[in-house]
Amino acid sequence: MQPKIIQQAFMSHDDIRLRIRVRGRVQGVGFRPHVHALARRFGLTGWVLNDPQGVLIEVQGIAAADLLAALTAEAPPLARIDAVECETVTPLSGEDSFTIHHSVSAGAVATGIGPDAAVCPACLAELFDPADRRYRYAFLNCTHCGPRYTITRRLPYDRPQTAMAGFTLCPDCLAEYRDPADRRFHAQPTACPICGPQLSHPPEDILAALQAGRIVAIKGLGGFHLACDATRADAVERLRRVKQRNGKPFALMVANAESAARHVRMDADERQLLEGVARPIVLLRRREDAPELAPDIAPDLAWLGVMLPYTPLHYLLFHEAAGRPNGTGWLGEPQDLTLVMTSANPGGEPLAIGNGEARERLDGIADLIVDHDRDIVVRADDSVVRKLAGAPAFLRRGRGHVPEPIRLARPVPPILAVGGHLKATVCVTRGDEAFLSQHIGDLDNAATLGFLAETVAHLLHILGVEPMAVAHDKHPDFQSTRFAEMSGLPAIAVQHHHAHVAAVMAEHRIDGPALGLALDGFGLGEGGGSWGGEMLLVDGLRAERIGSLAPLAQPGGDVAARQPWRMAASALVRMGRADEIVPRFAGHGPAEGVRRMIERGINAPLTSSCGRWFDAACGLLGVRAVAGFEGEAPMALESLVRRPRVAEGAWRIENGELDLTPLLERLLSVADATEGAELFHGTLAAALVDWTLPALRSHGFRRVVLSGGCLMNAVLAEALVAGFRAAGVEALLPRLAPANDGGLSLGQAWTASFAL
Repeated sequence: MQPKIIQQAFMSHDDIRLRIRVRGRVQGVGFRPHVHALARRFGLTGWVLNDPQGVLIEVQGIAAADLLAALTAEAPPLARIDAVECETVTPLSGEDSFTIHHSVSAGAVATGIGPDAAVCPACLAELFDPADRRYRYAFLNCTHCGPRYTITRRLPYDRPQTAMAGFTLCPDCLAEYRDPADRRFHAQPTACPICGPQLSHPPEDILAALQAGRIVAIKGLGGFHLACDATRADAVERLRRVKQRNGKPFALMVANAESAARHVRMDADERQLLEGVARPIVLLRRREDAPELAPDIAPDLAWLGVMLPYTPLHYLLFHEAAGRPNGTGWLGEPQDLTLVMTSANPGGEPLAIGNGEARERLDGIADLIVDHDRDIVVRADDSVVRKLAGAPAFLRRGRGHVPEPIRLARPVPPILAVGGHLKATVCVTRGDEAFLSQHIGDLDNAATLGFLAETVAHLLHILGVEPMAVAHDKHPDFQSTRFAEMSGLPAIAVQHHHAHVAAVMAEHRIDGPALGLALDGFGLGEGGGSWGGEMLLVDGLRAERIGSLAPLAQPGGDVAARQPWRMAASALVRMGRADEIVPRFAGHGPAEGVRRMIERGINAPLTSSCGRWFDAACGLLGVRAVAGFEGEAPMALESLVRRPRVAEGAWRIENGELDLTPLLERLLSVADATEGAELFHGTLAAALVDWTLPALRSHGFRRVVLSGGCLMNAVLAEALVAGFRAAGVEALLPRLAPANDGGLSLGQAWTASFAL
């Protein structure tokens, strides 16, 4: 997006003086040094400073207009300029230089701090140069890289406001910091081995522990990781057991894209995601001929989550394993070391960030704890992305991307939104920006509830926002709802699936009505029903349910979401084949009891959830009878698909209800689970398109909004986009916020704005 430039007309002459306001992500990215260098180039006098609104500049001289043009054209790589405002002011006499003033902290905050950034090429060159004074120093950084958000306590972004406040610069670092020609000019986290943070263990000891099969806790940017050798089955199995990870996949860290290419397939776009400055975990398809990894890395899944090093310490581990070569040439060659790198949050609690906290919480899990004396101010999990229908989409938004704002269609009142119960995030609005927090987690323990409160307090503080209202889910028993009700602010309840659709409308800047499909696992519907497969007409505060998936009984209630065989039993009853339940599923649980529950309607609430139709398919195909974590069975089902296929006529539509029972009946006669997975995905997408098109036409829409956790399934999402495109309809997917409940808070905030 091009920045908005507002300026008064002026004539160039010797004594022109301009006052320039620059808004956006312009603090902590080298913007003041950028302005200083331009002023020297054009022979201008004046000054520049940071303040709560962004960057303020006054320049004087004949070439002042040239500086104005170069501000955006040559902006630093990590800067994001949203607006440039310019006016002429009275020239000053006697001014003979251009200076960087101290920051001003008074006033309402309207700027932002950038996300953490991976080590830049210039710093890598120093890290591996034996002649450099920062050779193998685990905390080197400069204006173009290093920690930002996770070390910042408040704005404006200056060293005293960060976790570096206690580290006094040595004479050499201070000289760099004050030198306008140096890339560390006013780089707030800058340090060296003499004056900066120190590791508790040297990289050679850390690598030796990893290679010996030990589990190592490593302090990173947004928290501790638990790491082990990804080729050691014993280490990976033990990590899974002590972390209580069940079957959830582990992320891998490799030295570079060439190393990743040994394990996964990627196109140019995916490689760009992997190597980008944000360094997210990227979900990539496994290679069939990949080197052997421990089988417990990602059991039965066709994708691996892969990331590259982003801190100097990460790079030093790979450098050590490579034999400490000089220079950076080795970084272009495949390296053998492959590490599991997973969040240090045992039992679903928040990430450990403090040294003492890590020793207490990770005792009995990690064999070695590697910490240092630079505080982590903000917890932030790694971001997770995948390429979906030709473009990136977030599966989890965190380190490297938070707190990047999402631009809205219009300015809105200041609102706090607190999300749902699972995969919680919060969202704060300021003007036409929505700030979605990092992943907080499931609000089912006291520690995560504390993290929720911590995140709300920090985000409001750093953004300088006093919310007028708090938005929340309509479910009265969600902890996020209780948090909202106890906040003292006017509370606005937003129905779960309304928020899902509204989140996608918000990021695509749709300010009018839209038709949306909300396809997910569970959300409380109007009247107390269990929803999850909804066609909604959304217009501001209003969301009209104009269709849904046919209801399935959910025997045992929530337990059925973890036991797909129960949903398969429900499908068999719906088909009139209840007598097959016990022969098929007696080995997995109380099959006869479940049959009676469904037939008698006892503790078997009806649900329109798309996720439960997925579970039924998984149970019937034998993909997963019992799942170790939410979504495991559908993920395994998706992994089987190579080419989705459509079973024509395998669905029914009546009175706005889409019934997939004929599709499940077809699955009972397939040759194997792969054929069934391909038929299920292809037919489900075709059925959803067929179901939606009449409603789109009747309301005069040429686009449809797709939302909900089921849209994290790439096969389904891409088939839906293609199907709608073939019918001349544009399908909008979640991109900037996760499709699952991690995006709810954005939709809640956007919806609540219509009430204010």
